[in-house]
Amino acid sequence: MIERIQLRCVLHCLALAAMLYPTAAPAQSLDELTDARNVMVDEEIVAAGVKNGRVIKSMRITPRHEFVSLAQRKYAYLDMALPIGESQTISPPFVVAYMTEAIDPQPGDKVLEIGTGSGYQAAVLSPLVREVYTIEIVKPLGRKTARTLKRLGYDNVHVRVGDGYRGWPEHAPFDKIIVTCSPEQVPGALVAQLKEGGRMVVPVGRRYQQTMYLLKKTGGKMVPEAIRPTLFVPMTGRAEQRREVLPDPSNPTIGNGDFELSTGDPPTPTGWHYQRQLELVVDDDAPSGKNYVTFRNSEPGRGCRALQGMAVDGRKINELEISFMVRGSGIRPGQSRRQQPVLAVTFYDENRAVLGQRVLGPWRGTFDWQHETARCEVPKRAREAIVRIGLFGAVGEISFDAV
Repeated sequence: MIERIQLRCVLHCLALAAMLYPTAAPAQSLDELTDARNVMVDEEIVAAGVKNGRVIKSMRITPRHEFVSLAQRKYAYLDMALPIGESQTISPPFVVAYMTEAIDPQPGDKVLEIGTGSGYQAAVLSPLVREVYTIEIVKPLGRKTARTLKRLGYDNVHVRVGDGYRGWPEHAPFDKIIVTCSPEQVPGALVAQLKEGGRMVVPVGRRYQQTMYLLKKTGGKMVPEAIRPTLFVPMTGRAEQRREVLPDPSNPTIGNGDFELSTGDPPTPTGWHYQRQLELVVDDDAPSGKNYVTFRNSEPGRGCRALQGMAVDGRKINELEISFMVRGSGIRPGQSRRQQPVLAVTFYDENRAVLGQRVLGPWRGTFDWQHETARCEVPKRAREAIVRIGLFGAVGEISFDAV
C-alpha cells in the first residue's frame, strides 16, 4: 500500500510537471510503466466514473506506451493528450475509456473508428469486439499505425488510409461507430453505414467548443444525447478547412468564463473540458452573473481541474491579459509542493509541441473573493493555448468566476 501511495504521488507530481514543466520527467522501466498504467486506470478512469468492467480490463492490458514516441513514453500513463506527429495527438486515456463505454461494446460487434491516430483507441476496442475497422486520413500516420498494430498482434483491427467521413461502405453496416475527430455535423455517410439500433459516439461543434454526443439509430433516424463537453484537436483535411465557423487566432478569448451556460443533469459548464471534482454553483452573490465553479478535494494528489483551448497566433498577438475572480477555503498542498491550485496558460506551436507556460498562483489557506490580473508574453511560434484551472492535487476548496 505504501509503495502504491508513493507511486501515485510520483505520477501526480509528474502529471503537473508534464503540464507546467514539460521537460521534467524521469525514465520508467517496463514494470514501472505497468504499475503506472494500473494507477492511471484506478485514479483517472474508475474514479472518474467509468463502470464497464470489460472496458476497465481492456484499459489495464492495453500498453499505451507502445502508441507514443520514445520521447513521450514517460508521459504515457498520464491522463493527457500527447503529440504523435503530423500535428495530431493521442487521446487522453479517460476519453478513450469513456467513448468505448458509451457505445456499449459487445463480443459480436463490428465497430468502425474514424480517426485512427496512434491506434490506441482501436487497440482498446480489439479484445472487446469481433472486428475493428479504422480509418486515418494522414497517410504517414495511418501506415505507421498499421505497422504498430500488426507488430503488437491486434489481428482483428483493419486499418485504411482515406477520408473517414466517407466511412467504409464495403464492410458496412456497422454495429457501433466511434468518431475520434470533431466534425461540425455528423457525416451522413456514417449515419447510413450504422445498423438499425446501433450506437455512434462523436464530438460535434466548433473547433474549441465541442460536445460529445451519443447517437442511437431508431427507425432509421439518429436520436442524439449530449453526454459531456470535450476538446479534440483540429482535424486534417477538407472537412476542417470547410468549417463554417472558424476560430480567430488574432482575437483569443475565453468562452463561458462566467460559467452562466451549462448542460446536463447535474449541470456542468459548457466550454470547459476534462472536468474533475467540479461543481457548478448557483448563487445570486456570484461575482459575475449567478454562477461560478468550485473545485473540492480531500484526497491529496487526486485530479481536480478543468481546461479550455483557444487559438492564438504569436505573430499577431504579443501579450495576453488574464483576469479572474478566485476564492479559497482550507487550501494546502497535496502530496508535494507542486500540487497546488493555479491558473495556467500553456502555449503550443503548430505541431502541438509545448512552447512555454504562465502560471498564476498558487493559493493557500482561506480567503474571500479577490480579483487577480496579469499579463503574459505570447511566444512568436504559438498557434494555440490551453487555460487550466483547479486544485491539481491540492486539498481544500477553490472557486473561480469571471475568467
